[in-house]
Amino acid sequence: MKKTAMFFLCLLILFTPSQALAAPKIPILIYHSIDEFHGHGSKELYVTPENFEKQMMYLREHGFTLLTFERWKDIHKVNKPIFITLDDGYKNNLNVLAIFQKVKNEHFKPAGTIFVISDFIGRSNRLSKSDLKMMADSGVISIQSHTATHPDLTKITNYEYELKQSKDKIEKITRKPVIALAYPYGNFNNKIIEETKKYYMFGLTTTPELFSEEGIKNELYLLPRIYIKYSTSLEEFAKIVEGE
Repeated sequence: MKKTAMFFLCLLILFTPSQALAAPKIPILIYHSIDEFHGHGSKELYVTPENFEKQMMYLREHGFTLLTFERWKDIHKVNKPIFITLDDGYKNNLNVLAIFQKVKNEHFKPAGTIFVISDFIGRSNRLSKSDLKMMADSGVISIQSHTATHPDLTKITNYEYELKQSKDKIEKITRKPVIALAYPYGNFNNKIIEETKKYYMFGLTTTPELFSEEGIKNELYLLPRIYIKYSTSLEEFAKIVEGE
C-alpha cells in the first residue's frame, strides 16, 4: 500500500505543471504624483485620484493583500501579495492616505510605502515633517528613503550622506525604522548595492518586471518595480498585477 502511494506521489510530482511549482510573481508598483495634471512636470508621472481609487478597488475586489517592506516575510503567508510604492514624497501623496481610508473594509487593509528625498522635506510641493509623522502614525503608510538629494548614486562618492544621513533624518521625524531605499532613477551597480547593505534591508530598482524569489545573491537589493502611469488603463493595470 505504501509503495502504491509513493508511486502515485512521484507521478504527481512528475506531471505537475512547472508553473505550479514556480515561485509566485509579486507586483511592486511605482507611482509618483497622485493628482490631476495641471501642466507641471511629466504627465505620465501622474495618476489621477479617481484612477488610483479605481485601481485600489480592483485590488480589493480581486483578493490582493497590500504589504509594506516591514511585512516582507508575509509574502509567503498572504493571498496575492502586492506592494504600492510612491517616489519623491510629493504633497499630493496625502491623497493616497485619504483613498486608502475610503476603500478599506473589514477584509481589505490598504498599505503603501512612500520613498522621500530627505533634503526636500517641507518644500512647497513636498510632504512636511508633520505630514510624514501623521502618515507614519496612521499605520497605513511606511515612510522610507529615496536618498538625501536624489543624485545618480553611480556618479557620487558621498554615500554616507545620501544613504545614512537620509535614513537618520527620516527616522528622527517618524520615530520608525527606515529599512528600504529606492535608487534614484533606478540607477545602481555593485558598489551601490554594497553601500546600501550597510544601512538598509531592501533596495528598489525600476527594472520593469514582477518580483519572483529565486535566491540569487543580493536579491533583496535588486527588487524590480513596474510604473503605473497617467495613461495606464484599468484593463492594463489588471494585466500588470495579475501577471498576464
